[in-house]
Amino acid sequence: MSMAARIWAGGNRERYPEDGERMRSEAALKRSAALLEATQQLSATCGFSWRVRTNEIRGSRQLYQLFELDPMDVPWTLDRIVARVHSEDLPAFHRMVQRARSGVGDIELEHRLRLPDNSLRYLRMVAHRFSNQEGELEYIGAVQDVTHRRHTEEALAKLRADLGRAARVMGFGVLTAAIAHEVNQPLAGIVANASTCRRMLAADPPDLEGARETVRRTLRDAERASEVVKRLRVLFCRKGTTTDSLDLNEATREVVALSLSELERNEVMVRTELAGDLPSVQGDRVQLQQVILNLLLNASEAMSGVDDRPRQLVIRTEPDAEGWVRLSVCDTGVGFEPQGVDRLFDAFYTTKSSGMGIGLCVSRAIVESHNGRLWAQPNRGPGATFSFSIPRQPG
Repeated sequence: MSMAARIWAGGNRERYPEDGERMRSEAALKRSAALLEATQQLSATCGFSWRVRTNEIRGSRQLYQLFELDPMDVPWTLDRIVARVHSEDLPAFHRMVQRARSGVGDIELEHRLRLPDNSLRYLRMVAHRFSNQEGELEYIGAVQDVTHRRHTEEALAKLRADLGRAARVMGFGVLTAAIAHEVNQPLAGIVANASTCRRMLAADPPDLEGARETVRRTLRDAERASEVVKRLRVLFCRKGTTTDSLDLNEATREVVALSLSELERNEVMVRTELAGDLPSVQGDRVQLQQVILNLLLNASEAMSGVDDRPRQLVIRTEPDAEGWVRLSVCDTGVGFEPQGVDRLFDAFYTTKSSGMGIGLCVSRAIVESHNGRLWAQPNRGPGATFSFSIPRQPG
């Protein structure tokens, strides 16, 4: 029946339902087309189809815009696409075309376009093979403009490289400061011993036996300074440390003996509470003794301004039930604010006017290189306690 006849019949859509169905189908098709176009714009994606035999390409409006080609300038063939591909990406593009002609199921490629204004666009293309109504090989797929993502990735890669260089520069700075901090004590001992030796030799008669003993202590301090520099270089280069079976109590007694004159000069009373059944640990003796020495000297300095109570330092060792060995240094100094505990171990952070802020940073690095941990907590009374735990020796 003609349209005029239908109108003459009163336009009864209930009587001729095919008209309403057709209009609903057209409306749904328009909505789908609008949704597809909006989705392509939002995702910077373009759809296309490619007939392999004829090289004929059909695409969405966004595809023509992406390649900056006139959609009315037909036919649009693969050669026109190739003309836009960056010369460095042509070999990969041609390999992809050869694979497609051989009938592989899916093809995928990321390549660049060089547009007439010499600007570059980065594209990602994926397509799936199927046979069309004529039984010919055809691919249908999508092209996404990933230029913004690639620029972001390149900027991120540059930022990472810059941060890496900054970290290396900072690492050299930390290493230099660490060496200056850690060798200060043995160097001070060398100077003091040399001065004492000179007085003994200038006496009448010269105290030769005392001078010999002073020279022995000077050599000991010089060797210790050399070991500190060597072990710090190993630590900051992330190389393997020299690990041996170690009695932490014995190592602690040696450190206390070495630093006793410094502690007495600061009027610090030292009490040791070393566990008698302490298991051995596996570690680098010099590095762990350096940690203990740092904790002792920090505790001593924390009590340097205390005059209203005894300057008491307790160093304690103990095993725990989880297979760890713990060493703690407790003082009656000025302590610290609980909210600032995490910053205590940052490089160059210090609460002392003459401090370098490197001792605790290096100490934590040493303990962590021994698979342990170092932490601090304020006491219930005055002062603070610094502790570290490392695994006991297996077996």
